[in-house]
Amino acid sequence: MSNLRLPDLIIVVLYMASMVYIGIRFARRQTSTETYFVAQRSIPSWAMGISLFATIITSVTYVAYPGSAYAGDWSNLVPGFLIVLVLMLVGAVIVPFYREAVGMSAYEFFGKRFGKPARLYSALAFALAHFSKMGFIFYTLALVVSSMTGWPLDQVILWVGAITIFYSLIGGLEAVIWTEVVQGILKSTGALICLGYLFLYTPGGPSAAFRVAWDNDKFSLGSTAFDFTKPTIVVLICYGFFWYLQKYVADQTVVQRYLVAKSHREALRGIRLGALLCIPVWALFMLVGTMLWSFYKLTGEPLPAHITKADQVFPHFLTTHIPAGMAGLFIAALMAAAMSGLASDLNCLAVVCVEDFYGFFRKGSSDRRRLNIAKIIVGITGMSAVATGLLLAHTRGTALTMWFTVSSIASGGLAGMFLLAFLVKRANRQGLYIGILACILFTAWATLTSGAQPVLDLAPFKWGLHDFMIGVIGHLVLLTVGYLASWFFPPEREVTGMTVWEWMKARRTK
Repeated sequence: MSNLRLPDLIIVVLYMASMVYIGIRFARRQTSTETYFVAQRSIPSWAMGISLFATIITSVTYVAYPGSAYAGDWSNLVPGFLIVLVLMLVGAVIVPFYREAVGMSAYEFFGKRFGKPARLYSALAFALAHFSKMGFIFYTLALVVSSMTGWPLDQVILWVGAITIFYSLIGGLEAVIWTEVVQGILKSTGALICLGYLFLYTPGGPSAAFRVAWDNDKFSLGSTAFDFTKPTIVVLICYGFFWYLQKYVADQTVVQRYLVAKSHREALRGIRLGALLCIPVWALFMLVGTMLWSFYKLTGEPLPAHITKADQVFPHFLTTHIPAGMAGLFIAALMAAAMSGLASDLNCLAVVCVEDFYGFFRKGSSDRRRLNIAKIIVGITGMSAVATGLLLAHTRGTALTMWFTVSSIASGGLAGMFLLAFLVKRANRQGLYIGILACILFTAWATLTSGAQPVLDLAPFKWGLHDFMIGVIGHLVLLTVGYLASWFFPPEREVTGMTVWEWMKARRTK
């Protein structure tokens, strides 16, 4: 469809207007950093859980999961199962620990444990990783919306960016969380409606669609071979475990959710709700992709020549088969998926920049000054991410690709850093610095020598495992080298309550 139909356009406009309204609704309450960054620690657990769910389910999920299931099977769902395992292992300890150990930034912990350089490194690693993905989110969202509506890429990026920056800047974390509640509901509703239409339009109905998919192994979770060079189940499990471990223990977007709840119990309830919502929604998007494959298999309907990638099939189906109004709902849901992650990143980057960097150089600054700086940072980082999205839309992105490569190298190992700090009493700052250096060198070598056309051709000394294992081994390198190197230096001074053993001992004596 070259232009969005009127009912669809009305739905999209109403969604955008509601985001603006929520931002204005909470703007007057943003009078301190306590409100702007942690919503005065007054968010109910159910809202916190939906907010976390909305942050994790991004626009990439909307496009990549159906595309992955359409082209292959359900193997990319395997890492998602690890979110529950990680939560079971760390949730009951990590949530109350962070609520007691830090004020607003997760990286305060590393500063208390190993000193200011450790805090600055971890904060910088987080900032690099999250800013790098924001431009890609704008770009991928614009690609899908443009293909469905005919709107220019630039207009989509600018409008979505302007509204996201607006409500994030004036409404603080309260606006971010309550918009995410709306967005989380909208995302799930949009996916369910699309699945319903797939069932309706497939010849023979759901039973025929499931049968042909089952007969062709479309529900497989992947290979059980013990092979680390391919995306086998064991590789996906390793990747998922460390991905969600880093999310729960060293990612400001998640840790900040711990801090907004009224109590430890409420925080843990919210985190559990967010995790439990993610898995069925991921499965829902996988099912959409599988049913898409069954639909085109059973109908024999040919795809047009411009559909060259699996990620393009779902948007094509929506533009050609979904009636007026429903396509608009999906576009609004897709925008919601992108905007929830972007708004969360904007607020978290402001926290990190103000608490970990600005506060480091301007220790005596007033709370009012920090609040103003936070709003400036939201604006600057938001506009920079929009500019990155526009660059991706108009260039081949060679320089940007190098930037993303460098940022991925520099941002590795945070889960390993947390395990070293939290579990190993003997660990000290000198050992940590050596571990960080080893992690950066390993990640640089593995990243630059991987792939069919590596940046550095060092054969036979090139990375030979699957790319998913780079991050896994990077965490282990930092943990192992940091631990061993710590034995060559004097023990760290006692920092009460900064390891799990001291913290649990202190809690028992209360």
